[in-house]
Amino acid sequence: MTGRWIDVAEGVHARRYEELDLTVGLVVGAERCLVVDTRGDLEQGAELAAAIREKTPLPWTVVYTHAHFDHAWGTEAFLPCEVWAHERCAAELAEHAEADRAKWVAHYRGEGKPEIAEAIARTTVAAPDHTFTGRVEVDLGGRAAVLLHPGPAHTGHDVVVHVPDAGVVFAGDVVEHAEAGFSAFSFSDETDLTAWPDALDAILALDPRVVVPGHGDPVDAAFVRYHRDGLHELISLKAGLGRGETTEVAAVAASRYPSDVTLAALATP
Repeated sequence: MTGRWIDVAEGVHARRYEELDLTVGLVVGAERCLVVDTRGDLEQGAELAAAIREKTPLPWTVVYTHAHFDHAWGTEAFLPCEVWAHERCAAELAEHAEADRAKWVAHYRGEGKPEIAEAIARTTVAAPDHTFTGRVEVDLGGRAAVLLHPGPAHTGHDVVVHVPDAGVVFAGDVVEHAEAGFSAFSFSDETDLTAWPDALDAILALDPRVVVPGHGDPVDAAFVRYHRDGLHELISLKAGLGRGETTEVAAVAASRYPSDVTLAALATP
């Protein structure tokens, strides 16, 4: 259950986990640090907090890239502290946390991982106490971290974290890096397929040197451009299917992505 650090830039770190191939982040300034996502339950969050304390003793602020449990449910170990998120993230947690808890408890019990199921069942979900809609800058002391809503994509309340002096963007699940070089995209009930390429363009407009995805190893701008173009293709395939110009089988055959990714994209609202 322990993770490994990847040093992305001076004072900018990604932490990788085998569970769900999750990636979280840490940005260290002169006076405080920013924790980008907190993992999926109280025990996972405690592990992350202890690992961060091995990196820095500075007080921390937390930001959620979105409300999904694996990114936002490990915050208990960090409290009290400021917790930032998009304003719609707070509503999403309030409305869906208990249903999501039941779903993931059942999932992990079914996977034969009762310890994770029990930890999720005991977790208190911490709502953000600082919210924004478009952009906000967090002063870490000699270093700024810019929290941005790139537009609807994986969810309607995605947040990316730009560290301008390091050329790093923590993208949450707006960018994912699954095995074999494919972005899984992990479509949700909130996913806006047609708007997602614009969110990737918003990330590219920051001219990042490194993009840290919500799942998988860090990538570069070329990776993001490749999958932006791939999303445009998926959008076209979905539109063609809707107009009766192609079939699902033909769309899957024409897609650059594995069949499960393509079918999930075709099934988005």
